[in-house]
Amino acid sequence: MRKREGNKEKAILEAAIQIFAKHGYNRAKISLIAQEAGVATGSVYLYYKNKEGILLTIFDQLWLNCTRNLRETTKRSDIDPSQKLDIVIDNFFDLFIANPSLATIFVNEQHKLIQNKRGNVAIHYNEFFDLAEGILHEGVQKRMFNSTADIKLLRHFIIGGLRNTLQQWAQQPQSFPLDNIRKNVKYFIKHGLK
Repeated sequence: MRKREGNKEKAILEAAIQIFAKHGYNRAKISLIAQEAGVATGSVYLYYKNKEGILLTIFDQLWLNCTRNLRETTKRSDIDPSQKLDIVIDNFFDLFIANPSLATIFVNEQHKLIQNKRGNVAIHYNEFFDLAEGILHEGVQKRMFNSTADIKLLRHFIIGGLRNTLQQWAQQPQSFPLDNIRKNVKYFIKHGLK
């Protein structure tokens, strides 16, 4: 095993993302995560009680960072709701383009965590989409978006569509380039709201 310099916890999380994506959460082993991170297996247990703790931390960080960025976007008064929506969509796609393994974990594991009420994932996830929904309501108030649109229904439609799209991309990245998908998602959402 190589010696790991720097932030061990960050290395463990990055390694876990790779291992969970490659082997699946249920087949992943702490020893494989430690090996990928370049740390001793015991070092992993200094930071995390078990692999579920690692997975929950990955999702907590994902949604807390996304929510922080979205909150900053919603506060901006120099851009309209349509531009805010573009920023939200861009940030979401940029996150997964930069880390395809994270997209695989998102598709394979997030729904289970929310369904089984594990950790704070559902709280962070819902907070993110509540803020995004606020942009849609702002667009309706400013008469940029159709006032008859059912925002709650649209929210669930977008979430399901993005999840399915990421799943297709994670399985066949060459067939579904995310930059092209991003453009189409923006078009469908924004034109569907007008």
